[in-house]
Amino acid sequence: MTNPQRRRFIGALGLGAVAPALAQFRVEISGVGATQIPVSVARFRDEAAGGQPIAAIVRADLERSGLFRGVDAPGVLDETSLPVMAEWRARAVDALVLGSVTRLADGRFDVRHKLWDVVKGEDLGGSSQAVTAADLRLAAHRVADAVYRQLTGEPGVFATRIAYVTRSNGRFTLHVADADGENAQVALASPEPIISPAWSPDGKQLAYVSFESQKAVVWVQEVASGRRRVLANFRGSNSAPAWSPDGSQLALTLSRDGGSHLYLLAAAGGEPRRLTQGTSIETEPAFTADGRTLYFVSDRGGSPQIYRMPVAGGAAERVSFEGSYNISPAISPDGRTLAYVTRSGNAFRLMTMELAGGKVTALTDTQDDESPSFAPNSRLVIYATRAGGRDVLMTSTLDGRIKTRLAASGADVREPVWGPYGR
Repeated sequence: MTNPQRRRFIGALGLGAVAPALAQFRVEISGVGATQIPVSVARFRDEAAGGQPIAAIVRADLERSGLFRGVDAPGVLDETSLPVMAEWRARAVDALVLGSVTRLADGRFDVRHKLWDVVKGEDLGGSSQAVTAADLRLAAHRVADAVYRQLTGEPGVFATRIAYVTRSNGRFTLHVADADGENAQVALASPEPIISPAWSPDGKQLAYVSFESQKAVVWVQEVASGRRRVLANFRGSNSAPAWSPDGSQLALTLSRDGGSHLYLLAAAGGEPRRLTQGTSIETEPAFTADGRTLYFVSDRGGSPQIYRMPVAGGAAERVSFEGSYNISPAISPDGRTLAYVTRSGNAFRLMTMELAGGKVTALTDTQDDESPSFAPNSRLVIYATRAGGRDVLMTSTLDGRIKTRLAASGADVREPVWGPYGR
């Protein structure tokens, strides 16, 4: 099978409302973090009434972040319980999460939690959410976000979403799922390839490339309603859409004038503005958070490398120098880190670069990594790779210590992209 990154670079030359997906994920966490807060999440009182393991979801979210180590909690406690701190300190617990799930008269569920600082013996507060049964998993993710923020001072990303593409039995499906890979919904199914999904900054739309008309065409689709429209169907290939941070325009690669060059196109459509000149291939644009700079891939130096240039126009500057083949740039929302894929022999591996100092770190030892995308808090990166003979999704902390495998059954999974805050 031709490597997906190589296909996409060479390729630069040349369905209704969202419905539930059948495939679900299992989460496998591996690795040991340097510093982790020991946290215990007791089983929420009456959580079985809603059919979702709220406490287990919260614990898995926190562990996946790499900053927390789960400690088993015996019995069932709720947010009204007064824990005996000496007993929890004896279990080497620093933080304790207690909660309950109560069915309301209108059929919704009241999900409550309280967080305790066991070391100081302090009540750190909690929350109450009234949600439908369909949103119980989301409520659990919001609890994990609240705990994460309270203990780290930073926002969590557990209630955000991801998009990805599966291939099974010759069909391609674009999915939208929770950040842990569960609760997947089908956004589009097609017998032709779907590639390069990209979230709008407000999380309400997805841009992607579909080959349903036997050529690469960029579409934009509303996530909630499923309504879709063609954004770019110019002569030649239309590919690699990337939203500007304000959502007003997209950068993309077009071959309408011969070759493959970067263009800017208003989100409403219209006539694109060409950004790059010459005869080289330019593709895979990525905006910085301030919207002023584009990172992209070009072979202008003889092999694919990562460059950057001002969105307003100007000279491009080469960014990647280690290795002869570097592609798929992704910029962390905080602007500090570049993630990309490098080829080493026949292996494609995920790398990160500290943009301030240029330090390069290999995050993986796998052979077929692709499509890195940062979580909106810049703490995690999601990517696709091949493991156990299947294409799977992984997340990794930026030091590479904690990796989570989101392994779908019955389908190869590629093209992941992490959505924004705001759900």
